[in-house]
Amino acid sequence: METFSPVPVAVTVLLLVSTAEAQTMRAVRRGETIVQTYCAQCHAVGKTGSSALSVAPPLRDLQKLYPVEHLEEAFAEGITTGHPEMPRFQFEPDQIDDLIAYLRSLE
Repeated sequence: METFSPVPVAVTVLLLVSTAEAQTMRAVRRGETIVQTYCAQCHAVGKTGSSALSVAPPLRDLQKLYPVEHLEEAFAEGITTGHPEMPRFQFEPDQIDDLIAYLRSLE
């Protein structure tokens, strides 16, 4: 009778978790690049600080206003709401995933 060893299973699980964490961190970094490029001129994009434009809420506060996942459609179709000075942005699906990952990292 063969005995079962949980060690290979544990190693596999650790590798999968490490890979998923690494992918998430890469998505967060790409999302941060996007918000630095498109949002930082008006919005506070980090965990602290004030927005350069007073009517532009800090991005870290968006999850207080909306479930972050609900922003996916707005990012895909083009954000047309917001403050009056806000330009219209429209993002590709992979960029949206990165934006959502970054916004979640601010929670």
